[in-house]
Amino acid sequence: MPGPRAVVALLLAAVLTTLTTACSNPSAAAGDPTVTIAGSDYLGGAPVYLAEDRRLWSAEHVQAKLQAYGTGRDALNAVLGGQAQLGVVGDLPAVTAALTGRDLRIVADLSRFADWRILTRTDRGITGFEQLRGRRIGLPQGTNVEYALALMLASGGLAGTDVQVVNLAPNQIPAALARGDIDAGVTFPSFYDATRTTLGGRYAELRFTGYTARTLLVAGPTATDPTTTAVLRALLRAQTELTADPAAARRAVLAQSNGALQSGYVDAYQPVYAYRPTLSAELLQQLQDEAGWAEAAQGLPGPTDRAALLGRLHAGPLTAVDPAAVTVR
Repeated sequence: MPGPRAVVALLLAAVLTTLTTACSNPSAAAGDPTVTIAGSDYLGGAPVYLAEDRRLWSAEHVQAKLQAYGTGRDALNAVLGGQAQLGVVGDLPAVTAALTGRDLRIVADLSRFADWRILTRTDRGITGFEQLRGRRIGLPQGTNVEYALALMLASGGLAGTDVQVVNLAPNQIPAALARGDIDAGVTFPSFYDATRTTLGGRYAELRFTGYTARTLLVAGPTATDPTTTAVLRALLRAQTELTADPAAARRAVLAQSNGALQSGYVDAYQPVYAYRPTLSAELLQQLQDEAGWAEAAQGLPGPTDRAALLGRLHAGPLTAVDPAAVTVR
């Protein structure tokens, strides 16, 4: 058996270990709840990256674990499948989930973005959206990009049946264009520069600002209001820091992306996003428009009326942290 001094030493070591753990991870010591947030490696969710980099979760007494996915569609599937309680997703995947009767609540519209482009090659001779008729267009189906293409086609007097859609991952668009597998592509902004680099002098694009994509924070069936509210408080603090020091925020976002984002892209595009968690009448109208399109184009069965979609907005957590941000009724 150890002697008295050994016992004292062991007890002292245990106390010091406990104190060290508490100081290095105050949330864990306090027994704060854990929440898993599924997201993708894109700028719409920059406040989430910043909150992680600055450890803002601890001040709100919550332990957040981030899971990164290639698209918001994949992040949404993680929420619906129970692998995450909250998700950072695009507006179209959220609408699709609502129309198919999934248990999903939209708790905030985190950011807005409206710089969309058709990427193509000079030898394809596409200088207007009307010239997309009969072309092969690559895009990641089931994401916001699909709805962006629908609006682009409509601006040229075309319908979805007037083109051949090729389902590709976002990062496959540059190579597919280079090989000539597709005539044009619509992808996430993080791949605009990669496409330009891949095609070199053959690169061409058509810009489109007729669609405002929204990055939403959604809650799945296992999310609780207290934890969701705590996450939103941290994201509001992150937004304040992003506004106060954009350069530092860009560095934080870049660091947290673990190589998924490049500095040139972050510097160029983060200022294009409008950040502030809101629930607005404009969001609700857009959800209605997208639901109507999804019903007609994809045959989705759920209700598309205002009342049904309003029921998908869960305003309690955001109202608790920023009442002025909730303007939809």
